[in-house]
Amino acid sequence: MLRLSEMEFLPQLKIGWLNGWLLLFILYAGFGVLLLVFPRAVVKRLYERNGRTRAYYVRRALGVPIVLGAIGLFVLLPLKLGAWPLWVGLGIYLLGLGIFNAALINYRNTPLDRPVTEGAYRYSRNPQLVGLLAAFMGTAVAVGSWLMVALAALMSVGVHARILAEERACLAQYGDAYQAYMARVPRYFGLPREPSPTDPPARQQPAR
Repeated sequence: MLRLSEMEFLPQLKIGWLNGWLLLFILYAGFGVLLLVFPRAVVKRLYERNGRTRAYYVRRALGVPIVLGAIGLFVLLPLKLGAWPLWVGLGIYLLGLGIFNAALINYRNTPLDRPVTEGAYRYSRNPQLVGLLAAFMGTAVAVGSWLMVALAALMSVGVHARILAEERACLAQYGDAYQAYMARVPRYFGLPREPSPTDPPARQQPAR
C-alpha cells in the first residue's frame, strides 16, 4: 500500500551522487549527443523562433527563474531510495525519456519541407515537450517532493505558450497539410482521429 507520508513538501537537502540531478543529467546528456549527430539543418530547424509573440517572451522570462530554481533543488534533493516515490517517479521519467528521444529521431528523419507526422507525432502534435515535461514530473516524484511536483506542473504553463507559438509557425509554414494534421492529432496526447470529409485537404509536399 502506498503511503503518502513518503512524499514530503521539501525533503532534507544534501549534496550527493544519487540525487535528482542524475536523472536530469541523463536526459540532457542524451539530448546533447543527438544534437551532435543530427545534421546541422535539422538542429537549426529545431531552434527556429517563428511564431513567437511578445507574450511568449514575457512568459518565458517569468518562467526562467522557476526552471533554474527547480534544477538547483534537484541537485540537492536525494532520490527516495527504497520507497514507492522512486519507482513511480522512475516509471514516469522513463516514459517521458522514451517519448522525448523517439520524437527527436522522428523529427530528424522527416524531410525539412514537411511537417513531422510519423512515429510519436501520430499521437501528439508536441511529443518532444510532452516527453520533457513527463521526465521532469517523474524526477519530482522520484525525489519525493510535493514542492517539486508543483513546480513541474507550473512549468507546463510556459510549455503551453511555447507549444502555441510552434503550432502557429508550423501552420504558417506548411499550410493545409498542417491544418489537416491538427484536425487529426491531439495537441498533447491521444489516439489520432480518422480524417473527415470536412477536414481541409492535405497539400502535397515534394520529397527532398
